[in-house]
Amino acid sequence: MIETTPPPPYYAVIFTSLQTTNTEAYLETAKQMEELGMEAAREEIGVTVSYWKDLENIRQWKMNTEHLMAQKIGKEKWYAQYKTRICKVERDYEFGF
Repeated sequence: MIETTPPPPYYAVIFTSLQTTNTEAYLETAKQMEELGMEAAREEIGVTVSYWKDLENIRQWKMNTEHLMAQKIGKEKWYAQYKTRICKVERDYEFGF
């Protein structure tokens, strides 16, 4: 599902990851995180993007209890490597909505 975004300018948090072989409960947690407003795709490399009105909203998300638990388990079990990027979106456009 393509997420609805705030009007530009807004921020995108891009989380790129490589998984370990221990993915127990990963799909359930990923689904919970996506229900909180994210787009995700996974093949060999996983990419998850979330969209935020401002940097303060990103800081608040970083402290979300469910997100903190997912981060902890991700570091302990699910991810061999990851990188997070925070980008400012100046403009967007769409088709087919």
